Amino acid sequence: MRKVIVRAYQSGWPVAFENAEAEIRDLLESECLDVQHIGSTAVPGLAAKPIIDLLVIVSDIGAVDRFEEDFRKLGYEARGENGLPGRRYFERGGNERTHHIHCYEQGNPEILRHLAFRDFLKANPQVAAAYGELKIKLAQQYPLDIEQYIKGKQAMVQEIEKKAMGEI
Repeated sequence: MRKVIVRAYQSGWPVAFENAEAEIRDLLESECLDVQHIGSTAVPGLAAKPIIDLLVIVSDIGAVDRFEEDFRKLGYEARGENGLPGRRYFERGGNERTHHIHCYEQGNPEILRHLAFRDFLKANPQVAAAYGELKIKLAQQYPLDIEQYIKGKQAMVQEIEKKAMGEI
């Protein structure tokens, strides 16, 4: 069972991203076009589950499947599309996750959505603070129910995404 833990922003999160980014770039080599730090750990000052989310943009999403064993050797579990067509998703850390990798082929609209969400929160500290407070409250309310935690923040996430996409 996964515990829902939300922590105050940690200054080590960008370093953890950089370390994982280097591993991914070394692994995928020319298939990797870009790696971006996304999710709440990418927003300075924002409370977050201590999981580093990486957005990996590749030239051919099908080519990522050839690297599943290599990702496994780095401690990642391949989850395929995991509910989002056109994505390849990897997790590290089992029930105490430390990293999520979201791979998309260049041009996939999900790339823009992820980046817009992150950038909107960075540019709007009051919105980020309110989002962080909601996440802390939900983690306290549902410490052993990740599904309820996710459901509880869904409306706010959708509202932020709508505003973020409207600014593009």
